Amino acid sequence: MEQHRVERFAPLPGRVGHVGGIESLTLDGRRHYFGFDYGSDIIVSPLIDDPDAMAAFASAYMRQTTGTHDAAYWAGLVAAAAGNSALAEDTEREFTTEGLRGDLPVPGSHLLYLLGAATEWEDWFEESPEAERAFERLGLDEEDAEFLDQCLHAVREHGTRARPDEWTVIRLHLGAAVRHLPGNWDTLFAPLAEGIAHHG
Repeated sequence: MEQHRVERFAPLPGRVGHVGGIESLTLDGRRHYFGFDYGSDIIVSPLIDDPDAMAAFASAYMRQTTGTHDAAYWAGLVAAAAGNSALAEDTEREFTTEGLRGDLPVPGSHLLYLLGAATEWEDWFEESPEAERAFERLGLDEEDAEFLDQCLHAVREHGTRARPDEWTVIRLHLGAAVRHLPGNWDTLFAPLAEGIAHHG
């Protein structure tokens, strides 16, 4: 039975064997769990909506600082992750498809943090010269990880038409990031991409 639970969810490419813990979120009222490497700030599992499957996955593909552990050990961490998070408050871990489609992300939000952690904090300007030119016109610093927050602040305050360069950076960067999501993380972020595509 445990092997079947493991086989339901393939590991993310290149993210096997990480030392980490368990986090969770809810989407449309359903709780999903995932493995997280706190030392590297990256997500190390797909979204898993079955607590037993999450424990089995972690036993097969994750470690703690004390080494590997069986599914029973991980089950305790999975249970704790439903009520507690080392990353965000409970209200920041609750999402709805309607809300993701309808609203621009809040600068500095847990949602954007998860997108970065899922995509290993890559930027995607090589895929969009248009976004790179807008980035340069804005005088943004490539080393500044908060460039997206700056653009979102401007667009949320002044609108997409008043801030076309900021909107170009947001639209193309977020769209590319969502296309590069590993595993089934588009379960959470596909509605965001749809909303961005139709916004403004």
